[in-house]
Amino acid sequence: MNTALKVTLLLFIVFSLWSQSAFAADPIPGVSVNIGNADSATGASSTVSILLLITVLSIAPGILVLMTSFTRIVIVLGFVRTSLGTQQMPPNQVLVGLALFLTFFIMAPTLGEINQNALQPYLNGQINQTTALERAALPIKQFMFEHTRQKDLKLFLDYTKADPPSGVEDTPITALIPAYAISELKTAFQMGFMIFIPFLVIDMVVASTLMAMGMMMLPPVMISLPFKILLFILVDGWYLVVKSLLLSYNS
Repeated sequence: MNTALKVTLLLFIVFSLWSQSAFAADPIPGVSVNIGNADSATGASSTVSILLLITVLSIAPGILVLMTSFTRIVIVLGFVRTSLGTQQMPPNQVLVGLALFLTFFIMAPTLGEINQNALQPYLNGQINQTTALERAALPIKQFMFEHTRQKDLKLFLDYTKADPPSGVEDTPITALIPAYAISELKTAFQMGFMIFIPFLVIDMVVASTLMAMGMMMLPPVMISLPFKILLFILVDGWYLVVKSLLLSYNS
């Protein structure tokens, strides 16, 4: 899934650059990178900042998966496909794309707060980089803290022998991220279990009916699959699944 997403982003960037060079009135400005000794402390600081930025971009998929709602959404959508038994339908690209845009939708208030309080003041030169990072981390920590079980957070705090935090600001992010990740995994598996139950009932009814009719050689999956798809369509399953995901973050 990560490889397909990276290839898609790379193709999009290449197409954007090609279209800009083909239709823009002005040519694309050249970009040059010089490697050598910095002439001043400012140059060295800029070089370090660029290296840090490249490092952050390289671990961006991990940040997306572990610090947002992406984990819960993509696991629940995967459970839906598995419970239906439709193999690769919908394909991985569709599920990941849907999970990605649902993540942007759910995280929109948090991202808007980061943009207003951290990014825009930093771009306007009102605050420095350290202050911008501190302001950007607070909304993310607030989001993760609200959806993290206290037992999971206490597990990592006890392991590091850290004092109980008095609030979100004092919670170390090194303990908050793994605690949030395992909380999301538990919630996603709970939702997946509830999704499995009605389809499991259909499989049991079909298997029992075929056995009573003496059709031992006929795979129950061939008969139950159309009924599971029909049930999912009749109850408007995708609407209910997405609604449940949105409500799970609105509680």
